[in-house]
Amino acid sequence: MKRIKVADLPEFDTAPYLGSEAAIAAYLTDILEANDPALLASALGDIARARGMSEIAKASGLTREALYKALRPDAQPRFDTISRVCAALGVRLVAQAVHAPV
Repeated sequence: MKRIKVADLPEFDTAPYLGSEAAIAAYLTDILEANDPALLASALGDIARARGMSEIAKASGLTREALYKALRPDAQPRFDTISRVCAALGVRLVAQAVHAPV
């Protein structure tokens, strides 16, 4: 049996699986639970690529270059940028109580 090294595997691309608003919302909900701004930026980048980076840039009022820069995996985008991108994607971030009332 031939062994495969993890480094030899192709990088997984989520963009092809984000074709509906329901899939995007579920993906973002999972990402938000990680509480990692860089991961959120990267996830929004995945979604923007799935929808078309030029279209999302135009709808959000950002240039493509600014959008790529703001949504790269190591980015720390401002909340305003995240909010504009979410609006362009047709999703919104929603607050939810962590603990259910007794």
